[in-house]
Amino acid sequence: MKQRRIIIGDVHGHYDGLMVLLEAIAPGKDEKVYFLGDLIDRGPKSSQVVEFVRNSSYKCLLGNHEQMMIQALSDKGGKKGVWQAWFYSGGNETVESYRHTGIMPYEDVKWIRSLPLYLDLGDIWLVHAGVNPQLPIQKQTYHEYCWIRKEFHSIEKPYFPNKLMIIGHTITFTFNNVKPGELVRGAGWLNIDTSAYHPRSGWLTGLDVDNNIVYQVNVNSHETRKMHLEEIVKPYAPKPTFKEVMQERLSVKKKHKEKIQVKKH
Repeated sequence: MKQRRIIIGDVHGHYDGLMVLLEAIAPGKDEKVYFLGDLIDRGPKSSQVVEFVRNSSYKCLLGNHEQMMIQALSDKGGKKGVWQAWFYSGGNETVESYRHTGIMPYEDVKWIRSLPLYLDLGDIWLVHAGVNPQLPIQKQTYHEYCWIRKEFHSIEKPYFPNKLMIIGHTITFTFNNVKPGELVRGAGWLNIDTSAYHPRSGWLTGLDVDNNIVYQVNVNSHETRKMHLEEIVKPYAPKPTFKEVMQERLSVKKKHKEKIQVKKH
């Protein structure tokens, strides 16, 4: 088996689940572990997740929730309503997790501000959300890297011809025909955000990208499972638009009406 590079999806404050997942993966001291961002918010122990990853040898990207936190803690946060937006997007749970210290440690804030927007591992390219397919890399901003969704997911050819882009950010079961816990593969990208925080899922995912092995823990029950990537990945399929749904319903009604008329004759 090749030496592993482990990619971990959005943790969202689930420290206990993360510890169980890492125990199941058991990364060696020379193996690399990467987090795709969104360590914080929504779950109960964001402060412990940040402290653990910051003090480890692991690497982490900036996610949209860290980006919201940075903006909220800035002087302009209150003026632009960013604090409220972060608070109602899970920031409240993060603030509560720091109650024991009374204040978010400067070291944590400094570290979060230093997180990169992407990591190029040669054959693998890591980013929290994706990229704007219409822009070259030098024109991308934090907004694309941390926030983009459908515009990136719907690309028909890989953004990088020789790299697999691994992303989080968008919950996989929100894609068409995808069940909770399953991963999604598109044109040159793979989404591993199985939504640890959502009651419909609870699965936190780690991917051994060199051996195509998926490790998962349910953050509620601490059940773990391990399987080959191909057992749990689904192809990207865009959800039908409202117009397409209505057209399909009208088509079904028309066919049903025609059948009734044929029977009468």
